[in-house]
Amino acid sequence: MDNQNYQGPQNNGGNGNNNGNGGNDQKGPQKRQSFMLLLVAALITLLSMSFLMNSVSNSSSKEITYDEFLQMVEDGKVDSVLIKSDKLVITPKQDKAQEKTESSRNPFALYGGYDSQPEVKYYTGLVNDDSLPAFLNKYDVTYSKEIPDNSSWILSILLTYVLPIVILWVLLSFLFRKMSGGGMMGGVGKSNAKVYVQKETGVTFKDVAGEDEAKESLQEVVDFLHNPGKYTKIGAKLPKGALLVGPPGTGKTLLAKAVAGEAHVPFFSLAGSDFIELYVGVGASRVRDLFKEATKNAPCIIFIDEIDAIGRSRDSKYGGGNEEREQTLNQLLSEMDGFDSSKGILILGATNRPEILDKALLRPGRFDRRIIVDKPDLKGRVDILKVHSKDVSMDESVDLQEIALATSGAVGSDLANMINEAAINAVKNGRKAVCQKDLFDAVEVVLVGKEKKDRIMSKEERRIVSYHEVGHALIAALQKNAEPVQKITIVPRTMGALGYVMQVPEEEKYLNSKAELHDMIVGLLGGRAAEEIVFDTVTTGASNDIERATNIARAMVTQYGMSKRFGLMGLATTESQYLDQTTAMNCSDVTAAAVDEEVMKILKNCYKEAKNMLTENRAVMDKIAAHLIEQETITGKEFMKIYRKEKGLPEPEEKKDKKDDTEKTGFAAKLEAEAEAEKKTVEKHVTVIKAPDTDPASEMKNDTEPAPEAEKAAPEAGDAVKEPEQKQERTEDTNSES
Repeated sequence: MDNQNYQGPQNNGGNGNNNGNGGNDQKGPQKRQSFMLLLVAALITLLSMSFLMNSVSNSSSKEITYDEFLQMVEDGKVDSVLIKSDKLVITPKQDKAQEKTESSRNPFALYGGYDSQPEVKYYTGLVNDDSLPAFLNKYDVTYSKEIPDNSSWILSILLTYVLPIVILWVLLSFLFRKMSGGGMMGGVGKSNAKVYVQKETGVTFKDVAGEDEAKESLQEVVDFLHNPGKYTKIGAKLPKGALLVGPPGTGKTLLAKAVAGEAHVPFFSLAGSDFIELYVGVGASRVRDLFKEATKNAPCIIFIDEIDAIGRSRDSKYGGGNEEREQTLNQLLSEMDGFDSSKGILILGATNRPEILDKALLRPGRFDRRIIVDKPDLKGRVDILKVHSKDVSMDESVDLQEIALATSGAVGSDLANMINEAAINAVKNGRKAVCQKDLFDAVEVVLVGKEKKDRIMSKEERRIVSYHEVGHALIAALQKNAEPVQKITIVPRTMGALGYVMQVPEEEKYLNSKAELHDMIVGLLGGRAAEEIVFDTVTTGASNDIERATNIARAMVTQYGMSKRFGLMGLATTESQYLDQTTAMNCSDVTAAAVDEEVMKILKNCYKEAKNMLTENRAVMDKIAAHLIEQETITGKEFMKIYRKEKGLPEPEEKKDKKDDTEKTGFAAKLEAEAEAEKKTVEKHVTVIKAPDTDPASEMKNDTEPAPEAEKAAPEAGDAVKEPEQKQERTEDTNSES
């Protein structure tokens, strides 16, 4: 029985209705429907005409008796009389003074305007009175007799009754046809999906970068559509659907367009909100019509963007209970489970809220694959920058690797916007090609906005902002785990920042240690600590720093298991993984209060550490702040130059063609060797250096020789190959001793 019900819609063109009639008895119902429409149209027309004629007749004429008519003639109130076959139509006289008054009161009445009142006439029945003409002549009443036209009654009936009935019947038939078969009135139930054929999108997989795994999964599907034989030969089936999941801007829609450009099959594209309309039942109707059109054009691809608009879970936890949305979802589930996969219909969905989708929608058989389109890594960002910059003129100074390092966490749309902003900056500055400065300026525009040059701060505010930013930068320079400072500025930005410190990581990181998170909090609180140390007060400028530091500390306690008090206990769960990543506490109120105490303890300890570090380096902070107030913006190199000068540290040696034979102290030689080792470690994980054959005793001797001898050994890299952790510890210890 189920098989018969399933095969019926296929014979009818795949309309999705589960009846097994097969469309054989359609003529009978259509005839009955036409007859009913004609009957309804005739009834409506007759009632309308009757009502209209009665209303017109009642408003312009009044019936009187024959005696009243004779009395009006004797009183001289009758102007003319029209003698018809069945009645007398009396036109009364109108007083000239009254007519003049009404005309002055209503000037439109003389010209038949919309405010003119129709002339009231009287009528009475016709009586066989031969003396009537003489009676009318006696009182000077004009009279005439109407000659009946028997030839016009057919035309009158046609125009009055038949023509309105036909017009109304045609109109009703048209509306009912639109409403039948899921079309509904005005075609609102029709699917409004955009159909792309072959390469109309202009996007291919070559235009997609940074998402190699997602692209590979979709390339398999496209290859299946092109060469189904080699898959079906061993029993493989085309996946019914693939769900693209990821944060906004990562390229989910771009991947779908690339599939459309590569597949060479019809591509139906629409958004989840396109199913929902003002009228109830439109969503389900559009789903039926969409799959009906897809079946006609199979093999094809259906892409539903933001599918969470109609695929939201029916559970009350996620806002269930909307009858219209549930009806649309049920129809979508039925269609996805009912169509024949052998016809080659593939459904692609895209969402950044997979946690709220209905479980029935996510099961295999509907969406067989879940393709994660996550934020790109360093290599992915470089590839994306190359794709978007291929049509942009770039000079030799451009280093996309450096830009990719500075944009950790950026998605494809952010990087495309940065390239475009850099090109605009180059044109604005009169350059014919984009340089590295344009790209870094574009990064700042996207992250913190444009420079707000019309905002003028007072001298005191400039000092506060300057010390605040130097507090951040100085702690970053003093710490072992902090990212290097790229830029410090106190120029206000359009996104609300009065100044900021730009830090660029040396390499891509996917994990953070407890020490690194601790140093992050200390660095974030460095601005507030500098304000309190220098001005003995605090301002509102650290609000964002405090918020970020609190979030890190709370995550350490509730999610990362980095608190001694709570240990490995998970106290929070992440919601909206691909959007704002909000967390919800899953503990009691007493435990939540204890968590707040632990977070407060971490923040207090980090703030105390920041104050101690800045107090010990107050002279350095004053010098850098004074330079920043004068220049408004300084680079990371300028900052480190002042820092080393005040700390008494030598400048690191740059690569030179000739050997520098100037005399150095033992500490300088050691620092130079460590810097050389660090550079080689960054460029290559393992550096093999060929050194003269020496025994361990000679190596120990070299380590204990005086400073001049150590200086000679440094260029030969005798101590250059060292573990990175040991090197960093020595650098930190040296800085603290200085």
